[in-house]
Amino acid sequence: MNTAVVTFPGSNCDRDMMVAIAEVFGKQPVQVWHRDTALPDRVDFIALPGGFSYGDYLRSGAMAANSPIMREVKAAAARGVPVLGVCNGFQVLAEAGLLPGALMRNAGQRFVCRDAQLKVENTQTLFTAGYEAGETITIPVAHHDGNYFADEATLDALEGDGRVVFRYAHATNGSRRDIAGIVNESGTVLGMMPHPERAIEAAHGGTDGRRLFESLARSLAETA
Repeated sequence: MNTAVVTFPGSNCDRDMMVAIAEVFGKQPVQVWHRDTALPDRVDFIALPGGFSYGDYLRSGAMAANSPIMREVKAAAARGVPVLGVCNGFQVLAEAGLLPGALMRNAGQRFVCRDAQLKVENTQTLFTAGYEAGETITIPVAHHDGNYFADEATLDALEGDGRVVFRYAHATNGSRRDIAGIVNESGTVLGMMPHPERAIEAAHGGTDGRRLFESLARSLAETA
């Protein structure tokens, strides 16, 4: 399978993401620069990593969402290519209109960096089939602008359609309804603030993030 990791100026988790993908998929992903105008041929999966693209000026992810490569990411997503945005990547997906809502400054105006317990709300996606519904998993968080916000109508629609995939088990950053990760209507684009790529080996302190990548790899293999 062909995978790609997009790097923006200020990305700092792109190498972590590449290591996680290579570890699980068994093949090194292609690193794509934000100014590139094409993705790898027959790309099967695209990841937008964490970091502080463009120094988080304007709004986190706002400038990166207008990078040349994002036109191709949007086109690939429209074709059904799975896209994962983690932390800053989630912010980019929201700013690009690929996911609803916005990521705002954390409640308390403080950077949050610690392990977080997440409740798995939906196991019927490409990314979560390897989890149990209602299971609590541990994934690290590290963000300053992870407070998910959307209006009540949007929140109700997300809940009603089963598009809330991960929820914080305990208040973490002020996110509405403790939302930690959501998917698009087709379930092929996932944005989440916690970092699954930092929980793929026992040496990381846990492997709960590994199952996300394994779920996706299996799902793609079954549809190949």
